[in-house]
Amino acid sequence: MNKTIRRASVFSLLLVLALLGRATWVQAYEGKALANDKQNRRQVMAQYAQPLGNIVVAGSPVTGSKKTEGGDLAYKRDYTDGELYAAVTGYSSQAYGATQLEGIYSDVLDGTDTRLKNPLDALTGKQQEPGDVLTTIDPAVQKAAYKALGDKKGAAVAIDPKTGRILGMVSTPSYDPAAIAGLTDGATWKELTGDEDKPLVNRALRQPLPPGSTFKLVVAAAALEDGLYGSVDTATESPNPYRLPGSTRYLENENPSAPCENATIRTALQYSCNNVFAKIAVDLGQDKVKAMAEKFGFNDEQQDVPVRAYASVYPSDMDKAQTALTGIGQFDVTATPLQIAMVSAAIANDGLMAAPHMVSQVVDSDGETLDSFEDGDTRRIVSSTTAEQLRSAMVTVVDKGTGSNAAIGGAEVGGKTGTAQHGENNSKTPYAWFTSYAKDADSGKEVAVAVLIEDSGAARSEVSGNGLAAPVAQRMMKAALS
Repeated sequence: MNKTIRRASVFSLLLVLALLGRATWVQAYEGKALANDKQNRRQVMAQYAQPLGNIVVAGSPVTGSKKTEGGDLAYKRDYTDGELYAAVTGYSSQAYGATQLEGIYSDVLDGTDTRLKNPLDALTGKQQEPGDVLTTIDPAVQKAAYKALGDKKGAAVAIDPKTGRILGMVSTPSYDPAAIAGLTDGATWKELTGDEDKPLVNRALRQPLPPGSTFKLVVAAAALEDGLYGSVDTATESPNPYRLPGSTRYLENENPSAPCENATIRTALQYSCNNVFAKIAVDLGQDKVKAMAEKFGFNDEQQDVPVRAYASVYPSDMDKAQTALTGIGQFDVTATPLQIAMVSAAIANDGLMAAPHMVSQVVDSDGETLDSFEDGDTRRIVSSTTAEQLRSAMVTVVDKGTGSNAAIGGAEVGGKTGTAQHGENNSKTPYAWFTSYAKDADSGKEVAVAVLIEDSGAARSEVSGNGLAAPVAQRMMKAALS
C-alpha cells in the first residue's frame, strides 16, 4: 500500500476512535449531568408535562396546576390564596425556579423522586404520578395572622409547644406566587425583586433582627438556671439607672417611674427594666448567657423546618458594656420570629423544646407515606422549676404589665414585649416585638407565638410591642385555642 495512503488511513482511524470515545464518554458519564442541567429545556418540559402534586393545608390543597395555552410546557403552577400561604409554599416558576416547600420537595411534586417509581418505571424511565406534601399549618391561625398584620411590614409564627408543629407562618408584605409561575412574568418578577420592602423574603425565617426585650426571657432563664437568683421573686442587685461597665453611659428605662431599682425578675419583666437584665448579663458573663441562648437555638446554622432558617445570633468576644447591651437584646444579638417563638414554646412546655416543623408527611399519589416527621421530638432546655417560674412571670406581664393587649378571657396567657433599636443611634423607627404562649385548661390546647412588626407606618412615639405586635399575637392565639 502506498505509504501516504497508509498514513492517512491510520490517521482517519484514530479520528474515528477519538469520536467514538468522546461519544461513549458523553453517553456513559456526562449524560446524567447534561440531563439534569438547569439549562436543559427538556428537564423543564418534563417537570411541567403533567399536573404537579400539591402542598396541603388541613386536608385541602393550597396549590394546583393550570393548563397552559400553547408552548412546550403543558402546565404551570397555580395557587389558592397565594398571598396568604406564600411564606409556607414559596413559589414554583417555569422561569425562576422554586423556593420553600416547592423547592425542597420539587422532585416529589413533579413525579421524579425515585421512590415514586415501581421497578418497571425505573427501567423504562417513565415519569410517575406526583406526590403531595402535607403541612402542619392551621388555616384559622394562618388567616388570623395574615389579617392582623394587614399592610404592616412584619412576620408572625405560631407553634404548638408540645408537638413542635408550626401552626402559622406569615410574612408581610406578601406576594402571589401564581403571578410569577409562568414564562412571561418578567415584569412582575422585576417589580417584586426591586421592591424595597422585599416581599419575596420570608421574614419569619430568613431575616434576623434585634429582638429587643423579648431576649430578656433568655437572660432570666440563664440567671435562674445558674442560681444567680433563686426565684423570680428574689430582689436583684440592680442600680437604676445602670452605668455600663467601663463607660460613662447610663442605661435608662423606657418608663422612668417604673420600680426597677433592685427589682425582682418578675417585676423587671413586668415593666421591662433594662437596668436589671443588663446587670444580670454582666454578672453572669457572656459565656453563660451565650450557652443559654444556644440551648434555645441561637447560633444554629442548620435550623430546618424543613426550610432552612437563617441563624439567630448571640455574639462572642465582647467587653462588659457590650455584654450588658446583649442582656436587653441589643448590640449584635439578632433573632428570627421563629427563634423567639421557640423560646416561648420551650417555656410553655415545661422547659422542653419540641423540634419545630411545618411538614407532617410526604406521600405518594396513593397516599402512602414517603417521609414522616414525628411530633414531640423534644430536648430539655431549662428545668421544670425554671419554666414554671418564667411562665408565672410572663402571666404577670400580660395581667399587670406591658403585655395587656394579649389577654384572652378564660385562658392562661403569658407574654413579653420588645422594642428594639433600629439604625445608628436609634435614628430609625424601632422594631416592635411580642412573644407569648396561651393555654386553655378545658380543651388542653396550647400555642406559642412571636410577632415582629418591622414597620407599621406609625409615628415613632406610637411604636411598642404591646401596641402593635401583641394584638396580632392575641388573634393568633385565640384562633389556635378555638
